[in-house]
Amino acid sequence: MAVHQHSHRSSGFRISFRGNRTGSTSELAVSAVSDTRTAGAYALASLRLLTGFVFLWAFLDKTFGFGYATPSGKGWIDGGSPTKGFLSSVAAGPLESTFHSWAGDPWADWLFMLGLLGIGLALTAGVALRPAAVAGTAMMALMWTAEWPPARHLSDGSLSMSSNPFVDYHLVYAVILIALAVMAAGDTLGLGRLWARLPFVRTNGWLR
Repeated sequence: MAVHQHSHRSSGFRISFRGNRTGSTSELAVSAVSDTRTAGAYALASLRLLTGFVFLWAFLDKTFGFGYATPSGKGWIDGGSPTKGFLSSVAAGPLESTFHSWAGDPWADWLFMLGLLGIGLALTAGVALRPAAVAGTAMMALMWTAEWPPARHLSDGSLSMSSNPFVDYHLVYAVILIALAVMAAGDTLGLGRLWARLPFVRTNGWLR
């Protein structure tokens, strides 16, 4: 009888212990998933901020001529053209002559610079990521076409030195912009949540 009672108590104890262990494992799993999501959100936010700085720096350097990609004294405010050098040097692709005709045109300069500034500010602040993704993808597509990676030779017959016939950094940036918009990367380390609460944004989801 004593052995039977001991066995009964031991069995009860084991059932209780297993229940606690299951609960603890479940809590650990939920915590791990939460930590992973948090880390992912911060990783996307970091990617957003770094990409935003790429666009903002391009705008600032081309505007003021900091002496990096744009020589000092040849910035936009000094009368230089942000598009003339790049578009006039296009030497391959089906739109080569079209880009040459656009090079240095005021409308091209303004559209390009406003695009850089708008995309850079949107990414940095974490707002209007969807419009920024659309504008940025269009810009990257045009720049990809201007460089035309599929070409093995330039129009003068020299080797193009293309490192990949399809994928280059313009396509990578385009995919990054789309991913940031889809994943609402502005909600972390940004003003995305506040932006989404604005009445005109709630009624126009494409502004999100």
